[in-house]
Amino acid sequence: MFDNNNKTILVTGCAGFIGSNFVPYFLEKYPEYNLVNLDLLTYAGNSENLKEVEEHPRYAFIEGNICDRELVGKIFDDFDIRGVIHFAAESHVDNSIKNPGVFIETNVNGTFTLIDVAYKKWMHKPFVYNKGYEGCRFHHISTDEVYGTLGEEGLFTEETPYAPNSPYSASKAGSDMVVRSYHHTYGMDTVITNCSNNYGPKQHDEKLIPTIIRKALHGEAIPIYGDGKNIRDWLYVRDHCTGIDLAYHKGNSGEVYNIGGRNERTNNYIADKVCEILDGLKPKEGGSYKAQINYVEDRAGHDRRYAIDATKIETELGWCANETFESGIIKTVSWYLEKYRD
Repeated sequence: MFDNNNKTILVTGCAGFIGSNFVPYFLEKYPEYNLVNLDLLTYAGNSENLKEVEEHPRYAFIEGNICDRELVGKIFDDFDIRGVIHFAAESHVDNSIKNPGVFIETNVNGTFTLIDVAYKKWMHKPFVYNKGYEGCRFHHISTDEVYGTLGEEGLFTEETPYAPNSPYSASKAGSDMVVRSYHHTYGMDTVITNCSNNYGPKQHDEKLIPTIIRKALHGEAIPIYGDGKNIRDWLYVRDHCTGIDLAYHKGNSGEVYNIGGRNERTNNYIADKVCEILDGLKPKEGGSYKAQINYVEDRAGHDRRYAIDATKIETELGWCANETFESGIIKTVSWYLEKYRD
């Protein structure tokens, strides 16, 4: 329990990449909030990611599953939860191809459990909040992958029809629809944000940029799917955190906001750029790290291009990305060099 009269927000999955960047940022910016972090600490969650706040007087960590309705209900009761920012998700596409069931369970059923408990704790009946709970909001963090794939032109907007192509993106699309339904059916104050590819400190080793750095430093082949020409819109994680902050506090109820960095890059460019930075920061004997780049069999159902139009959050809420890919990637490589140093 917290020894103050602050409003307490439940955040989920914050031992993972984005959440572990968000929590220190949010605690520092908002002294009027307590944060309770519910995380199962699966392979993607690491308690070390939150070492800097583990003794913080306005932060509490609870190890547990968002699908555990009894536990979620107890947290709402014990801490008098007045808001939810929901990061927790299985998110690795390759893993969703091998084992889709856990993605449906966590991403769809887990989101349903959270929002249904919130509805029953905060609201007396549809469209009627309990006295004192009128400002309670449920913010769901999603992905641009729910929109499917793009051709060479065009951008994903909030009006783009959903067309998920992997079990992961299908499970996220399902969770988005659950949240949408609780707004329209029950009048819950919800907001959804769909982000582009994040990068930065604390990302799991399996993801593209950490993999490139790790393999390069270990002298191993750097695996790039297919021809390496798949395009993603890259968003520095700190910029994503400021977008979540704005959407949670200022977004209109029931709305969706796309958060993208306007940094479209091919996987080939990413690999070359990371190797180029490593060549400068930690040169290796015998040439460039680029010689380690190796093309491997493409991923099943691999979407060719994602790119987000962030105009809505930029114009309505005043958000903007502070980092270009070229500035953010230098910070990112430097952080991982420290992590992976011998």
